[in-house]
Amino acid sequence: MGSPQREIAVRAENLVKTFGATHALNGVDLEIPTGQVLGLLGPNGAGKTTTVRILTTLLKPDSGRAFVAGHDALADPDAVRRSIGLSGQYAAVDENLTGFENLYMVARLYGMNRATSQARARELLSRFNLTEDGDRPSKGYSGGMRRRLDLAGALVARPTVVVLDEPTTGLDPRGRLDTWQVISELVADGTTVLLTTQYLEEADQLADTIVVIDKGKVIARGSADELKNEVGGERLELIVNDAADLEVTARVLAEIGSGSPSTDSHTRKADVLVDAGPKALIEALRRLDGHNVTVTDVALHRPTLDDVFLSLTGHHAEAEAEPEPKAKGRRGKKTEAAA
Repeated sequence: MGSPQREIAVRAENLVKTFGATHALNGVDLEIPTGQVLGLLGPNGAGKTTTVRILTTLLKPDSGRAFVAGHDALADPDAVRRSIGLSGQYAAVDENLTGFENLYMVARLYGMNRATSQARARELLSRFNLTEDGDRPSKGYSGGMRRRLDLAGALVARPTVVVLDEPTTGLDPRGRLDTWQVISELVADGTTVLLTTQYLEEADQLADTIVVIDKGKVIARGSADELKNEVGGERLELIVNDAADLEVTARVLAEIGSGSPSTDSHTRKADVLVDAGPKALIEALRRLDGHNVTVTDVALHRPTLDDVFLSLTGHHAEAEAEPEPKAKGRRGKKTEAAA
């Protein structure tokens, strides 16, 4: 017998949203089983944040339906808000309060008594490595500390669904790893996570399922491995002895590869997707030897999520990292028209 079907914690059905002539969403469908992470990827302006805002009741769709934690986001938005935690792209922190006071205030707003609010605030300060700074004004916090405090605020009420809109933007590598650990612990405890991110490594590391949207439509969905398998082939990388040889190396790789090569003069590296890895490697070395190009290192890799992104959208993922307008409000409420 097959395993029982998991309960769906988040479901969006044919979401449509326009702003004037701009079609922010044009029939987006997605669902997240309870206790899993869905990574929502797409170029800047694809509709990621618009989707998040609808699912968190900050925006109403023109048509379509959304259900979060068993509640209809349109018919019962208050129930949805009580069930979710939201950390937006910009840390929603009161600079005049200490880190402890920020978390204590959120706990009190959720109806916790004073003792429980104090204990929960201290617990989260410890979990996010903010204990030493918890009693000083947050206006003196670094950007990374403010991001961690905002994420802690989203978890105060132990929500069953957590929505993280680019949660590690601005964090240093250690802060990013710490945040990944917290997210992994949440999922281990049964929390459902919707994650939008500009870091493909983050989606690769955390997401059970990845949905790629572009121009308001879902253009791909599946696990990281499934999406990589759709691209097919391998990535051939060569490092040449002389950066001046990169031009001819790129021409050779363009002839044997299945995509456009890229080069980096600083590292003297050239790479391209190939269909038959070992054969392509041997052929590349043979042709480059004929051009008297000295190759100092070679490698073959599986396609990355960036290769998937490039294949689907026509450009690398880093091109999407354009910041969206900053806005006012608590828990990531923003004023831009469309993501």
